[in-house]
Amino acid sequence: MTLDRLAPAIFVMLWSTGWVMAKYADIYADPLTFLVMRYLLATLLFVGFCLATGAVWPKTWTGAGHAVISGIFLHGLYLGAVWWAIGQGVPAAISGIIAGLQPLMTAVAAPALIGENLSGQQKIGLTLGFLGIALAVIPKVLAIDTGMTPIHLFPVVVNILGMAAVTYGTIYQKRHLQDGDIRSTATLQYVGALIVTIPAAFLLEDMRVIWSVQLFAALAWAVLGLSMGAIALLLYLIRRGQVSKAASLIYLVPPLAAFQAWLLFDEALTLPMIVGTVIAVAGVYLTNRKPVAVPA
Repeated sequence: MTLDRLAPAIFVMLWSTGWVMAKYADIYADPLTFLVMRYLLATLLFVGFCLATGAVWPKTWTGAGHAVISGIFLHGLYLGAVWWAIGQGVPAAISGIIAGLQPLMTAVAAPALIGENLSGQQKIGLTLGFLGIALAVIPKVLAIDTGMTPIHLFPVVVNILGMAAVTYGTIYQKRHLQDGDIRSTATLQYVGALIVTIPAAFLLEDMRVIWSVQLFAALAWAVLGLSMGAIALLLYLIRRGQVSKAASLIYLVPPLAAFQAWLLFDEALTLPMIVGTVIAVAGVYLTNRKPVAVPA
């Protein structure tokens, strides 16, 4: 199999662990503080990787600036908002629904911003994907005590803003970073992430850290598996295909995260989650399937 065929599945498997990681890492460090450590390590490792492999750096300040700005949205604002919201008590089910909105945000914004139009089949696929995610996680939302909802209103709004940030960042990446070395682009993106995450951590948190083997294990996976492995694959997917197709893969993340939470934290895995996952997979297939050529 070629990387083009394997990359989507590998990306989804890696990226889905981020939801469980956010819950686990919060035990040992404040969310934004953990992200600062993660971004710093990722930046250092990427710099070393670039030097060792002879990566080509942007030849102009404009090119470097595009990479930094995309990192601000893709990593700094997106992950910062989501991890902070989870740390403030936003349930994983609600956060999963919000994540399911991202492909629809992308599909709506892409035609206006980069002229990428969707076929009828892709629109059906995106709709099915969102319906599948809703079916998978709404039962969890309904089980939440509604009396507690107002307490989590602001973090939920922050979570939604995070999804808007990654939507814009994905489109910005497609528009301004089609060329150039992916390795150096990824490195500069983490510089952008640090620009917004460091001051946010100082202002919003006590920067609590519990130094332990578990913390270092969480950092190792967050940096190597997510910040390096998953992000490199995401950049590759955005560059190789339509931005809406890459975004549609996000539909598969919440159901997989729910399954991982069932394995690791003994959370319930319900029939609606299973059925919703099947519908979401069908939606992703329709969104990514190449149209059949009509004979002339």
